[in-house]
Amino acid sequence: MIVAFITRAIMQAIPLLYGSTGEIITEKSGHLNLGTAGVMYVGGICGVIGAFMYETHTSSFNSVLAVLVPLLASVLGSAIMGLIYAILTVTLRANQNVTGLALTTFGVGFGNFFGGSLIKLSGNTEIPSIALSNTSNAFRTTLPFADKLGVIGKLLFSYSFLAYAAIIIAFIATYYFNHTRSGLHLRAVGESPATADADGINVSAYKYGATIIGSVIAGLGGLYYVMDYANGVWSNDGFGDRGWLAIALVIFAIWRPNIGIIGSFVFGGLFIIHNYIPGLSMGAQEIFKMAPYVVTILVLIIVSTRKKRENLPPASLGLSYFREER
Repeated sequence: MIVAFITRAIMQAIPLLYGSTGEIITEKSGHLNLGTAGVMYVGGICGVIGAFMYETHTSSFNSVLAVLVPLLASVLGSAIMGLIYAILTVTLRANQNVTGLALTTFGVGFGNFFGGSLIKLSGNTEIPSIALSNTSNAFRTTLPFADKLGVIGKLLFSYSFLAYAAIIIAFIATYYFNHTRSGLHLRAVGESPATADADGINVSAYKYGATIIGSVIAGLGGLYYVMDYANGVWSNDGFGDRGWLAIALVIFAIWRPNIGIIGSFVFGGLFIIHNYIPGLSMGAQEIFKMAPYVVTILVLIIVSTRKKRENLPPASLGLSYFREER
């Protein structure tokens, strides 16, 4: 039971890690994207659309293409969502909070509309869902030696390539922020865009880049959830509140992707722990479901009381930059 809980918690953590890493990159540019939940939803449904079109229009199933087609579709859909947010908040200087919430509403509606359409096309009238088992099996291919290592193999090597990619991306993002000139420029844009602009840094370019790249990474979390965690089964509104948990994880990780790796595993365990405690009432299960948010609030209180600058969000987070006022 312990091994099953840990492996399931890690699988639960991967979408959160993708979402939080993408949101951290966006927030480092000074933009608070509350549309992460919608971006992840669009990333998931675009992958489903790509997989459905490939499975229904191919006579010879190829595992490589079965992975590449939905992966590229997910990247494209997520990038467009990031581009929409960037145009509205960077170029048009719309309110970031309102834009993000609108993006979430749009993303969920977009996913439910096309998800419902695909369900009708598949002819599945009894259960309102669509199953892409062949594509899911291609995504869920694990390392060949995992089964030979017993418990160690189960705990460390029994996951798909997207799971390991999430951890690698988080470490790359940490290195980028701390050890590259471009990362330093991005952090400068998030702290004081006027100062960065005066130093010759292209503020708009960094904001656009961070928002789009962050959205693409977050969208991969939606793709992982559908193709790996949910075994290729798409059902409308089945994603839950994982997008909001990813945003909460950003605060827990104090805007550091490497800490987000640990935080995502903690959140993943807290999110499902009620399923592994026998005899819990419905009320007790709901209390356990609150645990990730309670932990986030406690971390926010601790960080706020210590007031260490390195643990605080970017100074210009949520504020539109008006170059004319510089």
